[in-house]
Amino acid sequence: MRNEWNFWVVGGDLRQVKLAWLLAEDGHTVHTWALEGAEEAVAPAEGLEEARLADCVILPLPAAGEGGRLNAPLSARKPSLEEVVRALRPGQVVCAGRAGPELRALAEAQGLRLYDYFQREELAVANAVPTAEGAVQLAMEELPITLHGARVLVLGFGRLGKLTAHRLHALGARVSVAARKWADLAWAEAYGCAPEHLACLDGYLCPYDLVVNTVPARVLDGERLADLKPGCLVIDLASRPGGVDLEAAARLGVRVIWALSLPGRVAPVTAGKILRDTIYHILDELGG
Repeated sequence: MRNEWNFWVVGGDLRQVKLAWLLAEDGHTVHTWALEGAEEAVAPAEGLEEARLADCVILPLPAAGEGGRLNAPLSARKPSLEEVVRALRPGQVVCAGRAGPELRALAEAQGLRLYDYFQREELAVANAVPTAEGAVQLAMEELPITLHGARVLVLGFGRLGKLTAHRLHALGARVSVAARKWADLAWAEAYGCAPEHLACLDGYLCPYDLVVNTVPARVLDGERLADLKPGCLVIDLASRPGGVDLEAAARLGVRVIWALSLPGRVAPVTAGKILRDTIYHILDELGG
């Protein structure tokens, strides 16, 4: 990869703020836009006119916020994705997280080379670490009991489910794992967790003090939520649309924390490093 690149970091949260600083510390030219609300924003630009000169434009994770606009919680600006895309030149490299159909269509029409860093396996694995640690932190802050000895159910046994179950088990929690695949349940048991098939949970959720969901599908509907004992805490780590019926939870008085974007909240520096390394990998593969 080249020694010096011209990066524009556009929109996002503290992860993108730290990413911009890390890129600048590595000797690259860095400009930011729609991050002006952060005290540490690097070289904030007034407009996007010069973004077309960038070697790589980095959009946030997720790229889109409410109403199809740029995800920019640290900015008073509320630009549309179209406004951002139209400012860029054909053939420009754009890296975005969780790029949706609208962004993909806009990028194709503009002739951009769009790469979704959220689809990268190295980012998914690395990102699961601060997410799992953040879930443990939330549980320790919100539960009136220690995790040691607590009855915990982890839904899903992918990258995040494995790391979360492992950390909870290491703290002395009595961890059960619910998954669809028999192979995952075999691995869960090998890790010292009690295996439960995801399809067979109905009527068996009453013992748990904590339920942590990692499945991005509705696995905790009203009937299952009604099975939980009073005081049970539910932490949903799944991306949108999430795995919990929030309306039913509110009606039943079940405490649910939908912990989106945990890495950026609990470990923004680490999250920024993960993004930086993934961007470097993409550029290296492009022959930069």
